[in-house]
Parts: sequence; C-alpha cells; structure tokens
Amino acid sequence: MSDLIMVGDRVLIQPNTGEEETESGLVLPASVKEKEKIHSGRVVRVGPGYVMPNPEYSEGEPWSQSQGEAVRYLPLQAKPGDFAFFMRKEAIELTFEGRNYLIVPHSAILALVRQHPEDILDDLDDLDDLLGE
Repeated sequence: MSDLIMVGDRVLIQPNTGEEETESGLVLPASVKEKEKIHSGRVVRVGPGYVMPNPEYSEGEPWSQSQGEAVRYLPLQAKPGDFAFFMRKEAIELTFEGRNYLIVPHSAILALVRQHPEDILDDLDDLDDLLGE
C-alpha cells in the first residue's frame, strides 16, 4: 500500500468488522454494529498533521537563504498500529486494493489504545510461562 498518501489531519483506519459477542454470549451480527455511533479500528496510516505557518520562513531578499518551507505540520497523536475509537458519522468509506478502509479526520477520534513495547515484552514472558520454559 505504498501509493496511498494521507493528506493533512486525516487518518486511515481499518475498521473492526464482523460479528461481536456480548458478555452473556449473545452474538450480534455486523449489521447491528454498523448502527452504533462509535466505531473502532486499527490505524493504518496518518497524514502529516495540522498545517501551520513556519515562523522561520521569510521571502526576504533573493540572495538570502530561506529557512525551509513556508509551512510546518503539527503532528497528530494517532500513530500506525494504534487502536482507535471514533465517531462513525465523520468517517468516509474507501476501498483500496480490495480492502475496505475508513478515512477519519483526527478530530473525530475519541480515544486511542497504544500498546507500548514493554507490554509486548510482558506478553512474551507470559508466552514462555505457557510453554513451560
């Protein structure tokens, strides 16, 4: 998926789809889940962020060296691999290379779940316990 570039404050999310089971064991079909206002999914890509002017940029004299680009980007909190909870009404559906995605403005994301590297190492320790090592 190297050709898909997110623009501005947009986030590409692979939504959770399919059936969901409640705590009591009741299986809810995907059509019931689609009616919910809040959806969730895995962040696949993020845009560069919010555009803001670069205070160091100057269109001064032609012989002076300019300080980079006229704009800067304020990075987004969401990162690829995060699990996001977002407002469904703000999302735009997209099919790319046979897969369904949602493009969501960063402002529509309500919460992120990020697994830290040390959490992954803890999971590996639990795996060693299960294997009896």
